[in-house]
Amino acid sequence: MACALLILCALATAPAALCAELPTGTTGLQSDVVFSDYTPLARSFELVRRFLSPLNAMRVNQAAARSSAPLRDQPIDLANERFVLYVPASAPPQGYALLVFVPPWETATLPAQWTSALDRHAMIFVSAAKSGNRADVLDRREPLALLAEQNVLRRLPIDPQRVYVGGLSGGARVALRIALAYPDVFHGALLNAGSDPIGTAEIALPPAEFMREFQESTRLVYLTGARDNFHLDEDVVSRQSLNAWCVFNVATETVPWRAHEIIDAAAFSRGLDALIAQSAPAARKLGTCRERIDAALNEELKRVEELLAAGKAAAAQRLLNKIDAHYGGLAAPRSTTLAGQ
Repeated sequence: MACALLILCALATAPAALCAELPTGTTGLQSDVVFSDYTPLARSFELVRRFLSPLNAMRVNQAAARSSAPLRDQPIDLANERFVLYVPASAPPQGYALLVFVPPWETATLPAQWTSALDRHAMIFVSAAKSGNRADVLDRREPLALLAEQNVLRRLPIDPQRVYVGGLSGGARVALRIALAYPDVFHGALLNAGSDPIGTAEIALPPAEFMREFQESTRLVYLTGARDNFHLDEDVVSRQSLNAWCVFNVATETVPWRAHEIIDAAAFSRGLDALIAQSAPAARKLGTCRERIDAALNEELKRVEELLAAGKAAAAQRLLNKIDAHYGGLAAPRSTTLAGQ
């Protein structure tokens, strides 16, 4: 009955009420899974608020308000989406761990060699189709990952403290963005051969409350092949940016003999070990680092105020744009208030 129902749901021929829940006791690999539940976390307004810098978010919302085509409430129509889901045979007493995977490819696929590691960690795997490197990041890849997490969380026994996001190559870059913007959902990120620096025009820092949570509780694991020199170098730059932004809960796993390719079961399992091995940052180190950033930010915002007071609006706007790109949500609401002057 369980398999038959999943097939009906995949073909969208079963009643919606039946497809709303996975059958009790669902385990193993399920393909072409259809989910039906939405979450406010994946609304367009919330995506813009968390992923874009405050000034860019303000501009997007202003443009939408002036347009005859405002932001869609939900950018994803789940009836048209398909997911791959793997559920280990036995759930631990506290519930499964969960890995939401952002792929570089278009199909919803689980590398076959990873199932043993998922079983060992009692970890569910879920990934969306048409979420590869050619898909739009803000309108597809990010909301699909959030909707996958929410639907699995509502249907299967999950330990909410062991919910992670991961990806390979370009998918790892997206996974880092998601972990940064949604630390209240994802408590770690497995970055397999793909990473970026944060606090840039491309990867803005989220609102301050989420940045603080990211600093305090998110675990980041860099997992890259020893022969993947380009991405190893990018990992160094990414980790340096994390350190500069007071993110210290970071681990590095280098995979011997591997280039830019899918890792084997042993390496994947080591990456999951490192991901689960949470360690809280030293409070004094974190506090000192935050004070340094706050002082620098206050000086730059003060300079914007001085330029405005002197009637140099163009120079003030140029500096404010630089502050917005670098500090992102840490500069709000002062940055958005100054932008309106």
